[in-house]
Amino acid sequence: MDGWRARLGFLLPPGNPNVEPELISMHKPGVSVHFGRMIAHGTTGSHDGQDARTRCQLDNIDQPTEMLAHLRPQVIALAHTASSYMLGRAGEAELTARLEKQYNIRFTSAFASVIAAMNKLGVSKVALATPYAEAQTLQGKAALESYGMTVVNYRRLENVRNIYEETPERAYGLARAANTPEAEVIFLSGVGMPTIEVLEALEQDLKKPVISSVAAMMWNCLQIAGVEPALKGYGRLLDPK
Repeated sequence: MDGWRARLGFLLPPGNPNVEPELISMHKPGVSVHFGRMIAHGTTGSHDGQDARTRCQLDNIDQPTEMLAHLRPQVIALAHTASSYMLGRAGEAELTARLEKQYNIRFTSAFASVIAAMNKLGVSKVALATPYAEAQTLQGKAALESYGMTVVNYRRLENVRNIYEETPERAYGLARAANTPEAEVIFLSGVGMPTIEVLEALEQDLKKPVISSVAAMMWNCLQIAGVEPALKGYGRLLDPK
């Protein structure tokens, strides 16, 4: 039986096809990953209607959380950075406290994991790279700044038709475009755009840490579950050497 070491739960947007294979590919022996789909309506992955879908997911978050809680995972993570951006720091803290009390399970998010990762690496000057529209990107910038980070540059992926149809190659180019000499770290935001297979190459080419929402979330969930988070091939956060 898998999961004898730890069970990790993740809440996903309904149309996201990328985060499950990325997280499954990163899991450690004896650690199982489990997924719940949040509730949202409309065309998934598009910029149009993104705020409405995010609000719907947050308004209905208890149902998928309760379903995952039946598995008794060590932690449940909200795998959607745009939800954290909409909630803001205080709103996310309130949601986390409520769900932890209600289901007696540790709760975190992809974005909370990114902040923990930046603190772990000792970086605060961030180049932000997103597949979002301008409004959501600026929400992400404000969220980083609310935790004391300085966003030295931000860059949006151009000509996005559907975030879930993007490629690792496009994520690689976006990160390089966002980078500046002042940036101590590049943050690839969002779990819908595939990122994990380019993190190592980006760090080799840019000579600085590169964090993605998915990689930080796996790192943080493993830590919360009491499992050593070392994994090779996903950048220095998971492989500090």
